[in-house]
Amino acid sequence: MQRTKLLAVLAYSSLLPCLALNVPVSQANQAPASNQAATPSRSPVDGFFARFTDEWVRADPDLATSARYFSGDEQNVLEQQLTPRTRAYTLDRIKRAKRGLADLQKFDRSKMNESQRVSAELMQWQLESIVAREAFLDFDFPLDQFSGANVGLVESLTLRHPLTKPGDAANYVARMKQLSTRMDETVSEARQLIAKKMLPPRFIVETTLTQMRAFSDVAPAQNPLVTAFAQRIQTIEGLSSSQRSELQGQATRIVTEQVYPSWRRAIALLEGILPNTSNDAGLWRFQGGDQAYAFALGQYTTTKLTAEEIHQIGLQQVARIEAEMDVIFRKLGRTQGSVPERIKKLRADLTYEDPTSDSSRAEIMQDIDAFIADALKRSPALFDLQPKSPVIAQPFPRFREASAAANYNRAPLDGSRSAIFQMPLRPERMTKLGLRTLVYHETVPGHHFQIAIEQENTDLPKFRQARVLGGISAMSEGWALYAERLVAENGWYEGDPEGLLGMLDAQLFRARRLVVDTGLHAKKWTRQQAIDYGIEASEIERYVVMPGQACAYMIGQLEILQLRDRARTTLGDKFLPQQFHNVVLRTGTAPLELLGREVDRYIAGAAAN
Repeated sequence: MQRTKLLAVLAYSSLLPCLALNVPVSQANQAPASNQAATPSRSPVDGFFARFTDEWVRADPDLATSARYFSGDEQNVLEQQLTPRTRAYTLDRIKRAKRGLADLQKFDRSKMNESQRVSAELMQWQLESIVAREAFLDFDFPLDQFSGANVGLVESLTLRHPLTKPGDAANYVARMKQLSTRMDETVSEARQLIAKKMLPPRFIVETTLTQMRAFSDVAPAQNPLVTAFAQRIQTIEGLSSSQRSELQGQATRIVTEQVYPSWRRAIALLEGILPNTSNDAGLWRFQGGDQAYAFALGQYTTTKLTAEEIHQIGLQQVARIEAEMDVIFRKLGRTQGSVPERIKKLRADLTYEDPTSDSSRAEIMQDIDAFIADALKRSPALFDLQPKSPVIAQPFPRFREASAAANYNRAPLDGSRSAIFQMPLRPERMTKLGLRTLVYHETVPGHHFQIAIEQENTDLPKFRQARVLGGISAMSEGWALYAERLVAENGWYEGDPEGLLGMLDAQLFRARRLVVDTGLHAKKWTRQQAIDYGIEASEIERYVVMPGQACAYMIGQLEILQLRDRARTTLGDKFLPQQFHNVVLRTGTAPLELLGREVDRYIAGAAAN
């Protein structure tokens, strides 16, 4: 994406009127992706894609398990393992990426068809990103409240391990037995970074300690590793009640004898470094931090925008969105105070009756289910392509609520479980303001449409179907933010001005993220400065441990909007929103520059026809 183009996309008008969409549409007719290993290739480059992808997944048991990539004995063996958490393992992945790049360069792209060329460009970008990360490994402390091993190890079992047949339950227990080893590996890696004085901020250590203690202080039988397991195996046919009791007992003993001791060793490590930490939050505090942050921004936004340019885009977007919100507030007779003050009052007015009660927790999940069902009914007016696989909503486990952000977890390739939208049910999230928009972002037509449609497209090589080389935040988060705005443009909030304000508040939140993320890591903002700018503490702490990721959302959305405007302006009456969405969704995971080329190719073809 060209910098000058994006810098020009700063002044979108108020929400557009409903688009004329009187063109018949049909649902995609695509078969679910197979869980079989790659089939014989139709060309040498297709064969390379398949071989490299198989080898990449084979060396990552967590990835193989969550995707259910293989089948039979090979898959079963992988589902008994947990991926190592060592620097040596990370360096081996980088070495594999280098070999993959060298092999990819042997193919003449002028002899590839369009789909193969896109796949080759995408794989090159992703592998180069993995290789480039080697220079910045010391900036990634392995224990934190959002994506550290203390979170990832648990979710690899409770959320992503398949439990559909008796063997799955035995494999779950086998993987549980490796948790203490993986946590001890993490502690060892953390010690290496501590020796280099690469310490997290004090408030991150404190938040992580609070979370880890909440996880390890409950009775072993009540730990999420046991309770989630016990609940999910109830539906496995072929397991007797005595077998279920025995498996649950094994899981409880492992938590008692292995998991908790390893967690306590990690807790002791973090407690030991607390006196040596400070509350300096940004990467600027480290030597080489400015290069590390520039790298992170490039990876997450897939652009060459600088921190200062992104900061200024954020400031201008904040001003634009607040002006739109002010107009709606005035129509509602809410004229007192600043826009943030009025939003705070409206959020409080729309809070569930008792946010901490079981009845309110159940009510919000029922509301989420209703929003998903309604969105599925409305979507055919905007989309030819819709996924066949379902998405379900469930709350985060209690120990994760305080620091978790709502997220989407893709389904495995074999369809053995649904995609999952996880919702944190902490009091500040227990409000109807913005709930609809959050559901649209995470499920329909946001993440679920983009990710599931890509996964169900069997014409793609499996590294794209299963995203085995990772997602690209600017594309996936940019699409989800675009989806939020798209449905508002098309009347989904008609008669619901509070809901429309919730949508704009979500957009404002992403604009503020541009300001805050760059403020923290490039402008030496403190945690309190960031909170005072209008972002809740748990979100600030997320940006501290994931530098740059928060910038992907609005940068990606602005580019997709710009591409749509270019297509609409060029094609005039020939422009059909469904066709534009088909191009974006069929492209799937891609850096923004590659997406732009695909849209330009669509524009040229549509104009010629």
